[in-house]
Amino acid sequence: MSHETISAAQAAYLQSHKFHKIRIQLYRVGILALFFILWEASARLGWIDDFIFSSPSKLIMCFYHMTKENALFFHIGITLFETLASFFLVMACSLFVTILLWYSKSLTETLDPYLVVLNSLPKSALAPLLIVWLGANYKTIILTGVSVSVFGTILNLYIGFSEVDGEKIKLIETLGGSRRQALFKVILPANRANLIGLMKSNIGLCLVGVIIGEFIASKCGLGYLIIYGSQVFKLDWVILSIFILCIIAMALYGLIRLLEKKCRITD
Repeated sequence: MSHETISAAQAAYLQSHKFHKIRIQLYRVGILALFFILWEASARLGWIDDFIFSSPSKLIMCFYHMTKENALFFHIGITLFETLASFFLVMACSLFVTILLWYSKSLTETLDPYLVVLNSLPKSALAPLLIVWLGANYKTIILTGVSVSVFGTILNLYIGFSEVDGEKIKLIETLGGSRRQALFKVILPANRANLIGLMKSNIGLCLVGVIIGEFIASKCGLGYLIIYGSQVFKLDWVILSIFILCIIAMALYGLIRLLEKKCRITD
């Protein structure tokens, strides 16, 4: 009887939780739908200037014409490639440098003030210099995306490495284990959640860095469309590009969330 009561309570809780998630999703969709309805109505009724603020119907037509000319997907592909390249470089370089810092205390003490200064430096100030030094090409834009988050990621990762229980490392060393074994058996597994959290933040930061680079020196990409559209007063291009950037950011973040859920299941 007790087992049946607990099972019924669990079923009721799961059902309630399911309805709660559905209700939240409906609220989100409803708010977005209401926003677009009010936006369209305001443009049609003359409450706002649709030349400046555009409207959902104009954005749909703009999307149709740009996809028909195969221009939009080309720009989306360029920005997506640069963002993903920046993201993977940030994570790989940060992990490599952090492991070096963890291995060598002298190296950490030497580089720590430089990492702090570089992390504090406004990255938008670096972009023009990088373009002058390296030229206006996609490699420079990728490097701009890397510079936005790499130093902060190294500092955060190293803090995570340092906070791992030292007794576990001593135990491995006492049993004859190497520093390398301590890294792969203790340090990295203990920082899995930290790595996932940094991936969540870095994917957005890399996208921001890439757009900054495209603003300054690119002839393609969504950042270029935003700058060029504002210069020639094609504001439909500008607003459509911003919406697409939002969708890209949500999609990339969602992929990392799926990776996080998969890691939790394997745990």
